[in-house]
Amino acid sequence: MMKLTPFLLEKWLDGHIDPPVEFNLGGSTGPVWTAREVLDLDGARSLERLLDKHIVYSRSAGGSSLRQALADMHGVPMEQMLVTTGAAEALVQVFLVAAEPGSNVVVPQPCFPPHAQVPESLGLEVRSYGVRRDRAFQIDLQEVMGLVDAHTRLILVNSPHNPTGTTISDKDMLALHDFAAERSVQFVSDEVYHPIYHGPASASAATLAHATVISDLSKAFSLSGLRLGWIREPDVQRRERYLSIREFFTISNSPITELLGEIAVRHRDAIFRRTREVASANLELLDQVIAAHQDVLRWVRPRGGMTGFPWLVSGANARAFCEEAVRVGLLLVPGDCFGVPDHVRMGFGVGREWYARAMERLSGFLAGQS
Repeated sequence: MMKLTPFLLEKWLDGHIDPPVEFNLGGSTGPVWTAREVLDLDGARSLERLLDKHIVYSRSAGGSSLRQALADMHGVPMEQMLVTTGAAEALVQVFLVAAEPGSNVVVPQPCFPPHAQVPESLGLEVRSYGVRRDRAFQIDLQEVMGLVDAHTRLILVNSPHNPTGTTISDKDMLALHDFAAERSVQFVSDEVYHPIYHGPASASAATLAHATVISDLSKAFSLSGLRLGWIREPDVQRRERYLSIREFFTISNSPITELLGEIAVRHRDAIFRRTREVASANLELLDQVIAAHQDVLRWVRPRGGMTGFPWLVSGANARAFCEEAVRVGLLLVPGDCFGVPDHVRMGFGVGREWYARAMERLSGFLAGQS
């Protein structure tokens, strides 16, 4: 029987929506867009296109216009692109296909919780490789490869990584991809934060012949309310199985949200520009605050994405620390939501208008913790 463990991350965040905390540093998305702003990217006819859309089911694979836009972005044939309800549905589809008795999957730890909890709930053995601060959150290829055996169905990587903000180089990504392909193990890259980098940039794993790529419009695109994600899948049989799963559960997305998604993908340069500008400016502010309070918090500066994962120097469980922060108007995420209790996840992709004030509040709070 499928039995999911509590999703601690979402329970924590949802528990502080009403009443809202003044400065939400717990999220993992970027600067907010309005529907008007997205439509304006496409010019005067975009509103008419939206109003003339029939409110019906879209295709289970996704509308052709959106799929073609995604295919153009990744440089692959359209038939390799399948639209999903966010990256969350994509992950469920991938793990359901992998869920055969006696099989295992290889995933990072810490990780976005569904990377481990979904396969575990499906009866898969979950083998975790470390994303540890004693290695500056860089993965050890030999550790990853050493977890693979004849029963391994897939290796999953996440770059830029949630929650640490670390990245995997093109060289290491290729090495893992080739290692997996040689053993007929599915190679899955969750790249919802690509192409937001704060150091050397990496290529999309879609450039790799056998890579399954999962992404969405929630993170780098900062359009979480559209609930659109996708899978780039080069394997025909797996694509057919993903579609069968979707047809039994979510069926399709809305043609209205798919139109907005298509516009966003076609005008991705403008959207990524805003995300980078806000995230880069906020990262500098957050880095300065942590540097000034190293007796309380330390971190490895994120190389990509919009989250960082500092830790308490005291080594204490950070939940009490985060509960105190809420009382002064700061929403952070305790590390136990990711299985690392002495850490804290902090977001820096939102709040262009208020982030500087939030950093002043955070600095005062950390001074009181000394």
